[in-house]
Amino acid sequence: MAKKVTTIPATLNRFDSRPIAVAKKRKTAGYARVSTDSEEQATSYEAQVDYYTRYINEREDWEFAGVYTDEGISATNTKKRDGFNQMIEDALVGKIDLIITKSVSRFARNTVDSLTTVRKLKEKGIEVYFEKENIYTLDSKGELLITIMSSLAQEESRSISENTTWGKRKQFADGKGSLAYSTFLGYEKGEDGGLRVNPEQAETVKLIYQLFLQGLSPYAIGKKLTGLGIKSPAGKDTWHQSSVKSILTNEKYKGDALLQKQYTADFLTKKRKKNQGEIPQYYVEGNHEAPSYVNTLHTL
Repeated sequence: MAKKVTTIPATLNRFDSRPIAVAKKRKTAGYARVSTDSEEQATSYEAQVDYYTRYINEREDWEFAGVYTDEGISATNTKKRDGFNQMIEDALVGKIDLIITKSVSRFARNTVDSLTTVRKLKEKGIEVYFEKENIYTLDSKGELLITIMSSLAQEESRSISENTTWGKRKQFADGKGSLAYSTFLGYEKGEDGGLRVNPEQAETVKLIYQLFLQGLSPYAIGKKLTGLGIKSPAGKDTWHQSSVKSILTNEKYKGDALLQKQYTADFLTKKRKKNQGEIPQYYVEGNHEAPSYVNTLHTL
């Protein structure tokens, strides 16, 4: 007896369980990110926001759900990308059905972050479309392509990080260093780009050394500075003994410079680690002007 097979068409979308026959606009959002604060990148940032706003609104089958942005943020991990994280949060609670972004590298250069996020969204029936690569994540080949492209983007990020690190270490080897002037008490950036004594701040440093010579401990010095209403290097009202000890032991207050005290241990997390001998350091004598009141008391 011949078998008779009747096809029963699917009636629900297998990703989000919505009826296939029901026409519904997809709540669509754009994601734009630039990784630096330069003027050129700022123009690119504004252009991306304008592009996605118009691009989404021009589609009759899409409902504009906003443009999420991150400006001046690195893509190697997603922890500090507030715009990105807010977008994912909104998508997971049903405010977004489709996310459009320029490329896989704009989304994330960390393969694990990229895949984890895409899978989390996919479970809720939320799709991501990468324009440059023409990848839709709900497509059967989407995850494989994303894995490949994310890995390539991550490798590119690693290469850039290594090149930047090499350049920095070459500068250190040549005796050229950098300094966070905003939190380094007693010095400012000179016209030649080097260290120059800041007369007003130097009075505080001078007082710290005088108090130390009088026999006060870093803790006692910090307490006195706080009582006098003098701001800490970070601009805080309270001084901690660690800040005082740092000033008393920092070689820069005698005109020298120890370069490469820290290094980046992981290019993905950007985690900084104290250099305890893992990589070379460079000690530069007579690197800059030394305040006349500071002697060589760096033996705490």
